[in-house]
Amino acid sequence: MRIGFGYDVHRLVNGRELILGGVKIPFERGLAGHSDADVVTHAIIDALLGAAGAGDIGRHFPDTDPCYKGISSLVMLSRVGDLIVRRGFQVANIDAVIVAQAPKLAGYLPAMEELIARALGVAKEKVNVKATTTEGLGFAGAGEGMAAYAVASLQEG
Repeated sequence: MRIGFGYDVHRLVNGRELILGGVKIPFERGLAGHSDADVVTHAIIDALLGAAGAGDIGRHFPDTDPCYKGISSLVMLSRVGDLIVRRGFQVANIDAVIVAQAPKLAGYLPAMEELIARALGVAKEKVNVKATTTEGLGFAGAGEGMAAYAVASLQEG
């Protein structure tokens, strides 16, 4: 069993769609970034890469490469899933938390889990996504951005 940890953060800005776990969330602002800036999927990618001993998201999908401009993070996640299988592993479990003051995300979490599981080719039961606020504290509480944390476990497969 191998375990990896991931973290990501993006600033909220006007003029961008808010995409979390592959789901478009109605909100007045979105997350800034080179790709679609899907903070939870980025954290999961880093957790999976860490568990596989394969570096981090920046090594595989550099923000200096124009081919990744605006790319769906689910496409990147799918490529990481392929890498994991090539290295002889399979996903045992993913647990992620989104840190955001607004909008309320509870109703979107099952769809995120489904899309993340589908991108990786695993059962939905292996993916858990939850959300929390910071009770108005810090950059997330002030509505300046969002963060996500993820833990992933891999088993030889």
